[in-house]
Amino acid sequence: MMPSLTLVFAAAVAFACSGLPAFLFPVRSRGGQWSAAALMVVGGALGLVALALSFINGSEGAFISLAWALPWGRFAVALDPLGSLFLALVFVVPALGSVFGLGYWPQAEHVRGGRKLGLAYGLLAAAMVMVVIARDGMLFLIAWELMALAAFFAATSEDGPEVRKAGWTYLIATHIGTLCLFAMFALWRRATGSFALEAAPLIPAEAAGAVFVLALVGFGFKAGLVPLHFWLPGAHANAPSHVSAVMSGVMLKMGIYGILRMTSLMPVPPAWWGGTLLAAGALSGLAGLVLAIGQSDIKRVLAYSSVENVGIITMGVGLALLGRSLGLWELTLLGLGGALLHVWNHGLFKPLLFFGAGAVMHSTGTRDMERLGGLAKRMPALAAIFLVGCVAICALPPLNGFASEWLLYLGFFRSLGSPSPVAATSAVALAMIGALAVACFVRLYFTVFLGLPRSGAGEKAQDPGARMIVPMAVLALGCAAVGLFPSLAVPVLEGAVRAWASVAGTPDAGLALAQVA
Repeated sequence: MMPSLTLVFAAAVAFACSGLPAFLFPVRSRGGQWSAAALMVVGGALGLVALALSFINGSEGAFISLAWALPWGRFAVALDPLGSLFLALVFVVPALGSVFGLGYWPQAEHVRGGRKLGLAYGLLAAAMVMVVIARDGMLFLIAWELMALAAFFAATSEDGPEVRKAGWTYLIATHIGTLCLFAMFALWRRATGSFALEAAPLIPAEAAGAVFVLALVGFGFKAGLVPLHFWLPGAHANAPSHVSAVMSGVMLKMGIYGILRMTSLMPVPPAWWGGTLLAAGALSGLAGLVLAIGQSDIKRVLAYSSVENVGIITMGVGLALLGRSLGLWELTLLGLGGALLHVWNHGLFKPLLFFGAGAVMHSTGTRDMERLGGLAKRMPALAAIFLVGCVAICALPPLNGFASEWLLYLGFFRSLGSPSPVAATSAVALAMIGALAVACFVRLYFTVFLGLPRSGAGEKAQDPGARMIVPMAVLALGCAAVGLFPSLAVPVLEGAVRAWASVAGTPDAGLALAQVA
């Protein structure tokens, strides 16, 4: 086994075991939660070292395939540039969230749900690691189900009828999606002869189309694409804020990863695949922001804006598929490069905003924007960091959201001379999404942090302590770094795009992302 894959397993084990020490300490003791946070940070550090080694040494040989006792499939795992890009978020955001939780969700104040949250939180992170590295359909489904259940128990750590309703809605929605994935993998096995997630260039066109549709629906539930997003606002709004950050910043991306992984295994797709994703992404982006603007709950605004950002990513994936179908490598490079960079960017600014919303709730006792106002005077550090997240999510320079959306604009404009006019019209949708995003987050920031207080909720508000501020500051620095130096991400993005496009033999025109952009 390559050192990189060994370290990835070690990181997953650290995540999975992080919640266990809490059961060795008294229920009100801080020792269990601090031990969990330490293991999460260690796991994240091990994972990042593994990804660095994989990038430096190459990950082509990082593959394991072993027989197991189950009647179907094998224990097959691998590490490649596409998976590594998603794993980077899995190793960063949950670790930062565990540190944030020390100040936001002290176990001594949450006796009933503290241990459950710690155990479920670690299992959620570990399951996402396994989802990304799985190369067998059965192993993938096991990890997917563990991820779904862990997210359910983590999101329902609070008590109350609204929390339970949101939790059960999520559980029903995610299992409808899982049923579609069962059908997808059954069809995959029938068409290819095994559950192995390997290139299948000879799969019949009818079977490939059915697999794509099932993947879009099954993974679309997890990603929160409209109209499959109905579970998302309630689950994200009612979960503890560091859980919301992981669900929005990382778990939703597992749906995007699933679509990318399955489309990479099949032959050159027909144009309607890309057109479908472009339409679904545009609808999700516009609908998500229209719904977000009408909310007064800070976390619901952020939840609906996650639908918008998943829509933007999906538009990029659609452009990449269209580029593959038309044989236009520059569209594939710009579309998927922009989509993957936005996966990263959303994984930085959205957890930052959820952490910020949690800090506001922790200090004021409310998440109702109409009861807040003037918090910048009482919480200046939080106001400054939250402003970074708002600028980034609005795709304004010089922060990271601008860089990824600029690549997508370039791709849409380059498609003007292609045989398909669909992608070019998507630039109009992206421009409308950008305008609505500015309106939405200007309203949110001005309502919460500027103006005059609208109630007494913020009278005793003050900046959170270092355990909450430091994770937000790390994410804010990440937003600034990617925005100011986007070229640093180019080698990683190029590797991921080439890995996705080359699995089923898509020709590589030899263009580089920096050259095309």
